[in-house]
Amino acid sequence: MKRRRRSHRISSNPLEFWTRLALNTSELVIASAEVITHRTNRFAAAGMIPSLRDQREFTLMSQEKIEAVTESAQAIAARAFSLHHEISVITLRQIVAGTNGIMLLATSRTVTQSSQLQVKLVSEALCSSADAATQLADLLAQLAQHGLKPIHARVTANARRLARLSTHPE
Repeated sequence: MKRRRRSHRISSNPLEFWTRLALNTSELVIASAEVITHRTNRFAAAGMIPSLRDQREFTLMSQEKIEAVTESAQAIAARAFSLHHEISVITLRQIVAGTNGIMLLATSRTVTQSSQLQVKLVSEALCSSADAATQLADLLAQLAQHGLKPIHARVTANARRLARLSTHPE
């Protein structure tokens, strides 16, 4: 059974996608804390009748959340749609490899040949299954990364913008 070249990009580091996702999530959490702190202080300082500037900021805050969640949902949906094809290819390769191995095993002429083919089939099946599991895990991490990207971009941009505002008020 010949191993075929994968169409899906597998990193030399199987944790690469998950590490990147964890780092981006950490950055998002820190930036969110900064934005929440700034806006909470701004709400408290605005009092019962916020200024026009505060009103614009509070409106922007709501609008940005809706836009970020919408963009995130669209990114996840678009990526999930293409995942269907990639997962189908991975599954089909597993089926074809297993079928080929079983067909070779069925054509064994001796007990020794059968034993050797069984060992080869199990060995290749284990490697192939581990490879497929890694591909699927990478695809899931990429899906999460696609969904996180719009939210991460908005929150980190807000953190930078609000940090500038607090050091240099208008």
